[in-house]
Amino acid sequence: MPSPVRKFTMAAISNSLSLKQGPSLRTPLTGPHSSSTSSLGFRTIHRRCYAAFSNENREYVIVGGGNAAGYAARTFVEHGMADGRLCIVTKEAYAPYERPALTKAYLFPHDKKPARLPGFHTCVGSGGERQTPEWYQEKGIEMLYEDPVKNIDIEKQTLTTNSGKLLKYSSLIIATGCTASRFPEKIGGNLSGVHYIRDVADADALILSLEKAKKVVVVGGGYIGMEVAAAAVAWKLDTTIIFPEDHLLQRLFTPSLARRYEELYQKNGVKILKGASIKNLEAGSNGHVAAVKLGDGSIVEADTVIIGIGAKPAVSPFERVGLNKDVGGIQVDGQFRTSIPGIFAIGDVAAFPLKIYDRTARVEHVDHARRSAQHCVKALLSAQTHNYDYLPYFYSRVFEYEGSPRKVWWQFFGDNVGETVEIGNFDPKIASFWIESGKLKGVLLESGSPEEFQLLPKLARSQPPIDKAKLQNATSVEQALDIARESLQVEAAV
Repeated sequence: MPSPVRKFTMAAISNSLSLKQGPSLRTPLTGPHSSSTSSLGFRTIHRRCYAAFSNENREYVIVGGGNAAGYAARTFVEHGMADGRLCIVTKEAYAPYERPALTKAYLFPHDKKPARLPGFHTCVGSGGERQTPEWYQEKGIEMLYEDPVKNIDIEKQTLTTNSGKLLKYSSLIIATGCTASRFPEKIGGNLSGVHYIRDVADADALILSLEKAKKVVVVGGGYIGMEVAAAAVAWKLDTTIIFPEDHLLQRLFTPSLARRYEELYQKNGVKILKGASIKNLEAGSNGHVAAVKLGDGSIVEADTVIIGIGAKPAVSPFERVGLNKDVGGIQVDGQFRTSIPGIFAIGDVAAFPLKIYDRTARVEHVDHARRSAQHCVKALLSAQTHNYDYLPYFYSRVFEYEGSPRKVWWQFFGDNVGETVEIGNFDPKIASFWIESGKLKGVLLESGSPEEFQLLPKLARSQPPIDKAKLQNATSVEQALDIARESLQVEAAV
């Protein structure tokens, strides 16, 4: 049976990274496509010695433009090692941004205050400075947008981009994230009106469809499916979620917990078809998607279909660096070093030692993207030698648009193993506790207070012994959390 954290990684947990990119820093960017020149001071010695290289032999190169790249850039700046030394190569047309917004507020209707860039560039997601294109220019970081890397020469320490640029590096950080899993073309996966979401361009295309849509089908009952379906409700569209599992978010929710969320979605008008397989997507006479045909032969009409069935680590062209066949991605150690000296991997694409549970994992989540980037760069630039010690954390926020009768926000910390105890009536609070061998392993809380949410990681990391019977007899979420807090205090006193 696959481990719970491994199960999370199979289906792109909230969102994680995807990559694309814009012009050289020598362009004073008011947007990524400005073309005037700048007098930013690149060292003359670099120009003389390495004029053949498009990046003039930057010491550090980051490949990928998602969350991890943005947080890595900030850490380089904090150590005074960015100016004239760092180059970021991305396939997107935008500076790194907080990707979770794409399946949440970005999809809200125009009258519901949708999120838009530059509002959610990194690192605002963790309370940091908004790193707009101008920020990278001011910090002396060269940005190469819309030009993904297609080849690496490990021996010569060079990268070649799609446009033919040759980039030299001393240290390379791979932050390429994931790509969306797609339906095959032969069953309609590329039809007009069929959407996948990994970047701003994907989200923009979906919004254009939602503006004209009447019937929306969301394929997948995980994070993407739940968040996109909730956004479609804001557009007042006929919305159906279809997935093959027994209940929503099966890799985390228990059946009873999932039932609460399914009922909430149904109260918001969303139809749920679970345990259903899809035979193909059917096109109308205009070539646009018109229906979803299920395995049992039934038809669900749709003029817009969103596929959210997981993601795959974007390892090309870095296969030679060393892959992990069990969890996917590029194998790294506790400081995100690959098997090749001078090459690192962070974020969604990294298969790393999950120290707290003594296993290898690949985590597709913004929190890990941020933390892995910071840890990697600190290890690269400083005397930091301790290994990454990550505590798995997942969350979702849905129905947060203006006028929503109920905004939903849950958080989970730890490992979903063992037996579960569920407390609360989901009006609005509910909590689930995972207990294995008498110890508290994981906690999920819906609609908690800031103080309650702050308790969760302390519980999950300490894994205190807990009285299951006492927990089961709790009459409220607050009482259950008090029992867990007492267990934590007793553990600390021992």
